[in-house]
Amino acid sequence: MRTHDNLISGCILAGGIGRRLGGVDKGLVDLAGRPLVAHVIERFAPQVDELLLSVNRNHDTYRQHCARLIDDGIADAAGPLAGIAAALKTVSARWLAIAPCDSPFVPKDLVMRLRDAALTRGAEIAVARTGDGLQPVFALIATKLAPSLDAFLADGGRKIDAWYAQHVMVTVNCEVERAAFMNINTPADLDAAALRLHTS
Repeated sequence: MRTHDNLISGCILAGGIGRRLGGVDKGLVDLAGRPLVAHVIERFAPQVDELLLSVNRNHDTYRQHCARLIDDGIADAAGPLAGIAAALKTVSARWLAIAPCDSPFVPKDLVMRLRDAALTRGAEIAVARTGDGLQPVFALIATKLAPSLDAFLADGGRKIDAWYAQHVMVTVNCEVERAAFMNINTPADLDAAALRLHTS
């Protein structure tokens, strides 16, 4: 039986500006006939007990894919930390899992692996890592850290790695699945993702 202590809320971060794609809302960019966010939801939602989307525009369209939306409010200034802060204050579960809206191949067991690592090591944050380094927007965060993040943002902090470093953090080696952490930043990335979907 699931109890509050082991419930995991999930938040897909869809508040980015999409500068390298011409300022479009990346979560709604079409990939193989569906918006990017729909691909992420398909893989991420089964891993969590409840799902939210952090958005700052196109709310009605996003609501077609997820009933529960939160507005990050300060995305231009704070990047993904804005969405994380809003989610941490909204959910009641012990843990918050996060993933970006533009990574359609997020591993289907990622949240379980992050949770197991956090519990085993007594960590407050678990983050995916590949040979390219930390993948900070693929993480599991203890919701008790909400006041800490609010204070960090109020003090002008904006670097997600810097906030993580203030807490007990563990990383999970995901090098074998490095390609699963690709995100869509350019038209070429979108073409590569479409090809991967077609051939998988």
